[in-house]
Amino acid sequence: WAIVGDTFPVGCQFSDKIVYHNTTFVNNPDLNHEIYSTKYGMYTPNCGLEQCLMSWGHDEYLYRVLNNHPACTLPDEGLYIIRYHSFYPWHTGGDYMYLCNETDLRRLELIRRFQKFDLYTKDDNDLPDIDKLESYYLSLIEKYIPGIVAW
Repeated sequence: WAIVGDTFPVGCQFSDKIVYHNTTFVNNPDLNHEIYSTKYGMYTPNCGLEQCLMSWGHDEYLYRVLNNHPACTLPDEGLYIIRYHSFYPWHTGGDYMYLCNETDLRRLELIRRFQKFDLYTKDDNDLPDIDKLESYYLSLIEKYIPGIVAW
């Protein structure tokens, strides 16, 4: 919770590319853990990000909600973007590549293209008209996430 919305894998060495790395983890027992403090930690090389436990945040929460919603028809790539778009130490910092499998490396470009629409790219002076966008987005929700969602 102390590192804003950026996400990272837990159970392995913390990257120095995690925002506030030097102060956030000072009291975290994983820093001195026999396994979790190592490069691979509890993972194997190139195991794939799907095998990694990610820090808890809005990305992981929404991914799990949608992944468990039987009527969700978002493609796997869409769910992948939802889950990993805030994993800045990886897609922007270039770290954790040693955990990636071929699927992750293929989808990395999708994540990078998505970044032009993400948090750090928004302009407060160029806000859209929400009333005009509402019906458009509601139709997308009905198409890809129909029915009652268990939040």
